Amino acid sequence: MAKQNVVRALTIGVALMTGSSAMAIEAGSERQDESGVTQVFVPAGCFQMGTNESALSAFINSLDAPEWAANAAPKYETPAHKVCLTNDYWIDRTEVTNAAFAEFAAAGGYEKPEYWSEAGKKWLSGQYIAILPLPCDSSDKPDHPRACITFFEAEAFAAWRGGRLPTEAEWEYAARGPESRTYPWGDDWVAEHAHIVGQTRTSPVGQYLAGASWVGALDMSGNVMEWVQDWLGEGYYESSPVNDPTGPETGYKKAEKGGWWGSNPFVGRSAYKHFEDGPSYNDGHIGFRVVTLAE
Repeated sequence: MAKQNVVRALTIGVALMTGSSAMAIEAGSERQDESGVTQVFVPAGCFQMGTNESALSAFINSLDAPEWAANAAPKYETPAHKVCLTNDYWIDRTEVTNAAFAEFAAAGGYEKPEYWSEAGKKWLSGQYIAILPLPCDSSDKPDHPRACITFFEAEAFAAWRGGRLPTEAEWEYAARGPESRTYPWGDDWVAEHAHIVGQTRTSPVGQYLAGASWVGALDMSGNVMEWVQDWLGEGYYESSPVNDPTGPETGYKKAEKGGWWGSNPFVGRSAYKHFEDGPSYNDGHIGFRVVTLAE
């Protein structure tokens, strides 16, 4: 039986200093950021990131992993290793929506260099800004996740929101928690908890409440996979630091986390990372969410 999501029953107090006084915030507490977006609180902590080889082999067999995923996963997902996040942070409860991203574009986000990294500015200099963001299959639906955007666009939006993209470790910890669950909701696959199998397009964000992670983050398995900060690096886990890993220093492809509509239970696991796409790539399967460090 799948583990039940007990985040609301947990009492995990975390002290945040405000001047000389301390205020306890529970894991999964919600707030509205300055843009009015709901975020959930993730306290500093440790977990087992990735998957050990024997467990991965079992997943490949029991979840009928497609060949392309089964071949890639051992390169990027093993070995399982201890990771500690030393800073508390807030992460968006859902993936960034079309409506939210439209506010960024309407506010001149594509024309304000302060939101763009140097690599992002270089990419943007070769684009016709008037047609950005590019249309996507569900981009006319305000409450669906914003897809068909590049890593650079996601990065700029996050800066405009006053945050950043999560590291892979931050994303995975928000999904798996201290128990290092296989899926956000528990260790067993439950098709009704995620917008994945048999789906032909995105869904409105936040529809799969039973699929919530330990902090109440939604759609961390399914709907769209999500850009994270880290470069993709084969074998990186073998030398990854324990505290606050940020991935390889350089690379050609960016890691993406979470399953996507029309995919399968194997890639819907929280430890899985996708391995194909450079930062200038976009399609209808990739979205993102924003992280803000707690003050």
